[in-house]
Amino acid sequence: MPEIAPVLHGDKLTSTDSFHPPLHAPSDGDQWWRSSVIYQVYPRSFRDSNGDGMGDLPGVTSELGHLAELSIDAVWLSPFYTSPQRDGGYDVADYCDVDPLFGTLTDFDALVERADQLGIRVIVDLVPNHCSSEHALFQAALAAPAGSAERAMFVFRNGRGDGSEPPNNWQSHFGGPAWTRITDADGAAGQWYLHLFDSSQPDFNWDNTDVRAEFERILRFWLDRGVGGFRVDVAHALVKAEGLPDWHGRADGGSSEGYPGWEAPMFGQEEVHTIYRRWRSILAEYDGERILCAEASIDPLPRLSSWVRPDEMHQAFNFAYLHHPWSAHCLRDVVSSSLLAFDAVGAPTTWVLSNHDVVRHTSRFGLTAGAPRGGDGIGQADAQPDIRTGLARARAASLAMFALPGGIYLYQGEELGLPDHTAMPDDARQDPTFTRTGGERLGRDGCRVPLPWRADAPSFGFVEAEGAPAPWLPQPEQWAEYARDVQSADADSTLSLYRTALQLRRDLRLGAGSLSWSRDLEQTDVVAFLNGEVLVLLNMGEFAVPLPSGSVIAASTPDAAVDGFLAPDACVWIMTRSD
Repeated sequence: MPEIAPVLHGDKLTSTDSFHPPLHAPSDGDQWWRSSVIYQVYPRSFRDSNGDGMGDLPGVTSELGHLAELSIDAVWLSPFYTSPQRDGGYDVADYCDVDPLFGTLTDFDALVERADQLGIRVIVDLVPNHCSSEHALFQAALAAPAGSAERAMFVFRNGRGDGSEPPNNWQSHFGGPAWTRITDADGAAGQWYLHLFDSSQPDFNWDNTDVRAEFERILRFWLDRGVGGFRVDVAHALVKAEGLPDWHGRADGGSSEGYPGWEAPMFGQEEVHTIYRRWRSILAEYDGERILCAEASIDPLPRLSSWVRPDEMHQAFNFAYLHHPWSAHCLRDVVSSSLLAFDAVGAPTTWVLSNHDVVRHTSRFGLTAGAPRGGDGIGQADAQPDIRTGLARARAASLAMFALPGGIYLYQGEELGLPDHTAMPDDARQDPTFTRTGGERLGRDGCRVPLPWRADAPSFGFVEAEGAPAPWLPQPEQWAEYARDVQSADADSTLSLYRTALQLRRDLRLGAGSLSWSRDLEQTDVVAFLNGEVLVLLNMGEFAVPLPSGSVIAASTPDAAVDGFLAPDACVWIMTRSD
């Protein structure tokens, strides 16, 4: 038994007198998205059905039954559109077709049909801030003269001085200047175009009504095919400040000393809300509660909540929660702040611990030497995560998250407890961040490695075809223990925890519930809250703590609760009612 922390709570915790008034009132539950569980699929790494080393839409369709076992409401598909794949499909060359890498529109329709049979909605990733430089509209802009209608679809500007310097000092998210100069048809140096990301991803000009009309057409194309909504990539960046003034803060628009993020001229401009109000009205023309979810890097939280007012987005990703450290104080603070901010506009909060852009939380919570180098990626030369500690904390954090009211997003493979691939050789990396920063930032490849399905199969069952090439990113050799078939047969596995806890979340309607903090434990390393009749205890400290009486209905690990004590790095749900 670990050393016992000197905190007194025992049976008193089962009394409602020990809790603050509800911070969040229960919702009526009529709108599915208010308490939804949405599973993110990164198609190229999910399942390969044709043996080319790349995941595809038929591969997703074939495994939807496994996802249904997680009691999810929807799958969100990362981009599968026609693309040169310079940025994992977020460089779109045709928004209304499927890249041959992933299949065809017929395959997409089959996926939607199968998902519908399982009671699962399909949400697609929309990338409206920028497209691929191979998109027909940008190619037309390159061929047209300065000042033309074709160029007005994008952000073209003359350079400073004699034209040889970029129009302003903005930096790309992926490193280097956010401007690239073109060469005109006669061979002369021409204008510059803006790209907040890779140079192959030119930004659209959202001041142009033709751009707005084009994306309304794209919305209707997919809505007519039965999608349940859209996750909107870089939703905060569409409109830029008039005059494109210089900015000396962070390239991602986040707050830094002396430069609060809300002043960034390339993000969070008021006019974006007009665009999303229009989109919300289009979705309202369709039945079935179609939704919009914003990927909006906006701080602070009260400002982010303006994106989910009743006539705008339905949901917005909660990056403050995503990035919380292993700290009870920080977790209580971000949960309280989130609920207060989103409740103020009548919107649900979303909770997420991993996605395709960040180090997986099994690895993140296993780091003892701080955050990943450069904010993303863990390489062989970096401090390595303690995977045993990381997995215990990841399971505990996930179980606590499942009991929070609001919507939840899962990232493929987290239900297997997958860590990042931290030993990936540099010559295997494909994220443009790695190339544009000369390797200074490792990028996001470590969290995008293809999934392990069968322990004893080549590529762990990701590719089944005889003689198939290796997966597009290498898999760690030790991933056999994480394979889905192994975990499906183990009642104590991470997969079994997710299946059990997410079904309980649905049965007990925790997503539509309330939240009340414990008065007694608010200054300790134990996060304790009540949602309905479920008491949630998450021990983020170093010592075991005594448990109150009641039935433990879910535990993050088999040894989380032993002899009446909650172990460090563990979480339990306790049913407070007596039957």
